[in-house]
Amino acid sequence: MKAEPIIVEKTLNAPAHKVWEALTDKNKMKQWYFDLKEFSSEVGFEFTFYGGTEEKQYLHICKITEVIPGKKLTHSWRYDGYSGDSFVTFELFAEGDKTRLKLTHTGLETFPPEPDFARSNFNMGWNHIIGKSLPEYLEKV
Repeated sequence: MKAEPIIVEKTLNAPAHKVWEALTDKNKMKQWYFDLKEFSSEVGFEFTFYGGTEEKQYLHICKITEVIPGKKLTHSWRYDGYSGDSFVTFELFAEGDKTRLKLTHTGLETFPPEPDFARSNFNMGWNHIIGKSLPEYLEKV
C-alpha cells in the first residue's frame, strides 16, 4: 500500500534565485539544513549526512535524481543499513519578489517500522525545516 506523501508548502520572503541558492549551495545549506561534506545539483551526484535523534544518529545516503535549474530538485533519501527508499522534491514557484516552496517527501512507507522513521517525525522535521529554519536563514541574507 502506498502511503500519502508528506507535503509542506511555504511562501518565502525571497526571490526564487535566492531560495535556489539556499537549496543548492552546501555552505548556505549548513546554515539552515544539514552540513554536507559535498553537494552538487547535478543528476547522479551522491551525498551523505548524519541526522537523527540525540540518542541515535543515522547515515543518510542520497542521490540527485532530477534537476530543473531554479525550479525543481529531487533526490533519493535512504538510511545506511536499513531497507527502504524515499524521495524528496523541492519545487520553486516565483510569485513576484517572493517564492512559494513546495516540499514533497514520498516513499516513507518503504522504511522499516522503527519509531525514529515514524511519519510524524518526518512531518515535524520538514515543517520545522521549511516553516522555520529556511525562512529565518533567508531573512538574514
